[in-house]
Amino acid sequence: MSTTTRRTILRSGAVLAGGAATASALPGLIVPARAQGLAPTPTMRGGANNYRAGAPVVERIGGGGFWMTGSVRRAGDGIPLPGRRIQIWAHTTEGHERDLASHGATLTDADGIFRLEMPQIVPAFGQPHGHLAYDADYDDGGFETVFLRPIMRSASDTTLDVDFVLRPA
Repeated sequence: MSTTTRRTILRSGAVLAGGAATASALPGLIVPARAQGLAPTPTMRGGANNYRAGAPVVERIGGGGFWMTGSVRRAGDGIPLPGRRIQIWAHTTEGHERDLASHGATLTDADGIFRLEMPQIVPAFGQPHGHLAYDADYDDGGFETVFLRPIMRSASDTTLDVDFVLRPA
C-alpha cells in the first residue's frame, strides 16, 4: 500500500500552475483550481490623502499618456467583480493630487478589470505614486471601503497596475 506524501507528489511530476494542479499522475487527488482563502486588500497608509468623495466617472483624466489599470476581485474565492467604481487621483504633469481636475473614477468591466488614462504621474514627496479607492458609499455597499497608495518602480513608468481584493461588508 502506498502513502501519498509531499515527496511522492513532487516525484510524480504533478505540476502546480497558476493556482491549479495537474494531478493525472495521482488518481483521486483533487486540487481546487480557484484561489481559496484569498485575503482582502488592506487600506494603505496615506491612501486617502486628498481624497474627494464622489469624483465623476470619466473617460480620461486630463490629456492622458499614462494608464492606471488593475482588477477587482472578491476576497475568499477571487471571483472578478464587474461594475465596481474605482476612483483614481495623483500628482501629475497637469496638476496636484488635491486639484479637482486630477480626480476621476472608472467602472470595472465584465471581468473585473479597470483602465483609466491620465497624465503622467510625477513624484510628490520624493515618490512617484498614485491613489486609488473603492468607496462603498458610492457603490451598492456590498464591500468594505479600501484606499491604496501604490508607489511606482520608476518615475518614467507609463503604467501602474493595481489589484483590489474586496472584503464583503
